[in-house]
Parts: sequence; structure tokens; C-alpha cells
Amino acid sequence: MRLRFWLGFAMAAAIAIGSIVLALVVHDREQDSFETRQRGEAIRAAHQAEALAALSVGQMNSAAAFYQASGSFTRHEFEVIADSLLRSGGLSATGFIESVPLSSRDEFERNRGLPILERGPLGEMRRAGRRPNYFPLIHAATASDLQIAPPYGYDIGSDAFRGKYLRKALVKGRAAVTPVMRLPAGGTGINVFLPVYRDGAATDTAGQRRAALAGLALGAFQVPTLARAATSALPVGVEATLMERGRSIAGPELPAEESATAPVRIADRRWLLVVRDPERPDVDLSIAIALIGLTLAALLGALVLIWSRSERMQELARQAGQDPLTGLHNRRRFEEELRAELSRSHRYGVTGALLMLDLDRFKQVNDTLGHQAGDRVLAEIAAVLQGRARETDVLARLGGDEFAIVLPRCEPVEAEAVAREITAAIHERMEHEKDVPALTASIGIAPFGAGHRLSYETVLARADAAMYAAKASGRNEVRAFDSATTEAQDPAYR
Repeated sequence: MRLRFWLGFAMAAAIAIGSIVLALVVHDREQDSFETRQRGEAIRAAHQAEALAALSVGQMNSAAAFYQASGSFTRHEFEVIADSLLRSGGLSATGFIESVPLSSRDEFERNRGLPILERGPLGEMRRAGRRPNYFPLIHAATASDLQIAPPYGYDIGSDAFRGKYLRKALVKGRAAVTPVMRLPAGGTGINVFLPVYRDGAATDTAGQRRAALAGLALGAFQVPTLARAATSALPVGVEATLMERGRSIAGPELPAEESATAPVRIADRRWLLVVRDPERPDVDLSIAIALIGLTLAALLGALVLIWSRSERMQELARQAGQDPLTGLHNRRRFEEELRAELSRSHRYGVTGALLMLDLDRFKQVNDTLGHQAGDRVLAEIAAVLQGRARETDVLARLGGDEFAIVLPRCEPVEAEAVAREITAAIHERMEHEKDVPALTASIGIAPFGAGHRLSYETVLARADAAMYAAKASGRNEVRAFDSATTEAQDPAYR
């Protein structure tokens, strides 16, 4: 029983642990799936913004090739190119910056009629004997929706902030991008500087590139335009923010632990796109799995406890009504069974019988061979009785060498036949036992039921009297109760 008890509890514990593990696995898989999806959303959005910028930078390269081939161009030619750049890409403004030797600045301004807006620290540069180039913005255009006039004639080289990235483009020979800043053409965004060299000139070294420089193509991206390009690739409800150097430049602040990131690269500069999908998987399913498993484990544990308690109670009840030596009913259980059978026989008008059995000369076994041999003989007798009994018969050891058998639904003639079979079987069994005196049994029969409405005490007394009458007849006999048997009762024959 203890083994089954612990197996039941082991199964309950396995269900509980299994449900928790399954809940954790389900939650981890859902979380991994969500994070993979969110990371994919961030990458797609970043690629969308990069694609828009790459398209515009590519168009700037085409414009630069035109500037390089033509050497010089009219405002009408610039406006045609600028219109295509502003209409089909992500640029909010574009322009062309000429590279003019500083010594020719005044003449260049007079010939072009440029309203120079800033001269910056050029006077100081002249006094130091340095001869930087002059970089005026000679052609500029903005998108039609800005309604802002570009700073025509603006000296980009004199701008301490933008000039640094302009010179970076000259040194590297490729497009250079500024960080996010306030754009002269309105709003916040970035400038892209793309060097344009004279057609056919060598550009392998930094010196050759400075000598061959004709000017620079200029482009401006507004931050909202880049942000819209990114978010247009995101599902509805997904939040995104564009970050530069750890600060948000477009979009709300998003918690890093709940977001996915992807780089957005434009020319030589990189930004970070942070995406947060609000449809993060909750723990409802995992909790439900765990609760169901724990509930099943608790129910199984309770059933194991109830079953164990019930089985224990049954075992105690069995032990309380069982003779420990023979496994037959003891006197208390025998009384309960006989009283119940008497009630049934009276209620339904059927006949039954009580057989009282006593071993002849059993005392000699105990006296000569000891009580251990006597106990073995009693167990053998119990086995004989069980071999001759029906499932409905009640077998009991009342004490010592005295046994009782209740035969439900049994006529007196049938009861006598059963009793004689038992005496013959006992004699045969004991005859083959070595070192054991030949034992026989005397059996008394007391009918009850139809026509014999008797109490428990009366039936027991009649069976006892009949058994003494059998002993008085010479032992190894069977006697049924009648009024004459009472005269034969004599304990000396036992």
C-alpha cells in the first residue's frame, strides 16, 4: 500500500512540475516568437528609411554627374534637375555649391550678383596667410510644401558646423552626412554633401581631389520624412522612434527592454531605429496551463490521500474482524455476519444453517508438539474449510480449536452433507501430516430461517449443543440439533 501511495504522490508531483515546465516553455516560445517578429519589424522599417535615403543619394549622384559633364549650367537647368530630385525622393531641399579660390571671391560675387549672407571668420583666415576655398551656395531649391526661400549665396565654408562635414566630403571623395541639426530651409534634419569634380580630372589622392574640385551637390532630409518612411513599413499600432547618439530625434521615448532596434545608415552616418510592438504576449495562457496542471495535481493528491485513508480504514476494519492466525473472521465479525444472515433469512423466508466445528484431541498436539505446531495445524484446518466453502459462506475461528461456518440459503440436508465433506477432508488432510497425531473434527448443525425464527443466541446455543452431541457420539461425527441433543451435552467429551 505504501508503494502505491508514494507512486500516486510521485505522479501528482510530476503533473505539477510538468505543468509549470510546460507553462514556462510556452511563455518562452511565445516571447521568442514575439521578439523575432518585433526585430523583423524594426529591420524592415530601417530598410524602408534607408531605401528612401539611398534613392535620393543615388539621384544626387546622377545630378553630380550632370554638373561634372556640363562644367557650368544655368538656373533653368538646375531647376529641372532639382525638381526631379525633390519630387521623387525624400529630399526636402537641394542645391549646388561652387568651389571658388578665396582670392577670386569678390570678383565671383560681383559677376554672379550674389547677396552673400555670411562671411564668417574669413578675415582672420586671410590675415593668417591661409587660402581656403570659398564655397557659395549658388543654386538652391526647396520642396514646394515648405514655402521657404533657400539662403541663396550662403557661404557654406564659413559655417563652423556644416563646413566641417563639407571638408570631410572633400577629403574622403564621397558623400558626407551631418548629424541632425536645424536646417536653413526649415525644420530639423540632415545635410548630405557630395563632391563634384571636373570632368576627366584625376581624383586618386586627397591633393588631386582638392585640385579637381568643381563644387558640391547638397541635399537636405527632414527628420519627419525619414521617420515616416520607417513607420510606413510598420503594422498599425506599432511605435517607433529614431535615435542619434542615445537621444530621440523623432518619436516617443521607448523602454529599451521592451523594444527592438535596427541601424539606419545614410552614406557615412548611422542612426538607430527603436520599435515597440504593443501586442506583447501576456502570461494568461502560461498561467492557465500552470493552474490547470496544479489543480489536477492537487486533485490527484487529494484522491491519493482519500484512497490511502479509505484503504487504511478498510485494512484496519479487516484486521479488526479477522483472525490473525488463520485469516478467517474472528468472533466479533462472526457475530455481525450471523446476525445479518438471520435477519435476511427471516425477511425473505429462506433457510440457512450454522455449523459449529471443534477439533478432537487437539490438546494433545499442543501438549506434545508445542503451540507452534498447534498454530500450524489450525492454519491447515482453515485452508480445508476455505477449500470447501462457497463465496457466500461465512468462515470464522471463534477461539482455540473451535470454528464456525454460516451457510446461507442452505437446507438442513445440504448442511449435513457439507459437514460430512468437511470432516472427511480434515481427516484426510491430517492423516498425511508427519509427527502430528491423527486429528478429526466434530460438527454440530443448527438450522435457522423458515419455520425457525431464532435469535443469535439461540442459534449459537443449538449449534454448540449439537456439536457436543457429536463428540458424545464418539467424535469425528456430525449431528444436527434436536431436543434430544441437549441431554448429550457434556464438556468432558471435548
